[in-house]
Amino acid sequence: MSGTEAWRPERAAEIIAQGAGAPGAALPILHALQEAFGHVPEAAVPMLADALNLTRAEVHGVVSFYHDFRRAPPGRHVLRLCRAEACQSMGAEALAAQAVLQVGWGQTSADHAVTLEPVYCLGLCAVAPAGLIDGAPVGRLDSARLQALIDEARV
Repeated sequence: MSGTEAWRPERAAEIIAQGAGAPGAALPILHALQEAFGHVPEAAVPMLADALNLTRAEVHGVVSFYHDFRRAPPGRHVLRLCRAEACQSMGAEALAAQAVLQVGWGQTSADHAVTLEPVYCLGLCAVAPAGLIDGAPVGRLDSARLQALIDEARV
């Protein structure tokens, strides 16, 4: 996630101003904020609420409702594991990812190498269980292959 910027209120204000006039602006602006900063900074919530004439609670509700939005900076790598039915039926829940990383869903490993996120269908059902590492699809995951991906991310 090295392409993200450090939090700057001026940059957030610029991003918000660019999208504020569009209908349904909240989601595109939130995505742009996350693209810029790697997450949706808490300090951006009141800025967005003011710009769109929403309450802070409404903006927070959108951020917390959608799984794609992060409220904290991610690790250097993001591992998204599919939790949809086809992957579950092929053992996705049995994968030792949480034990291997020693984190829960949406959390980052202590060494800040990997953030574990759920995803609910990648369309890779034929190669289930599947996931993404930094956006690259990986299929036919098992504990050994998952451990290798994590080990590689930690280098």
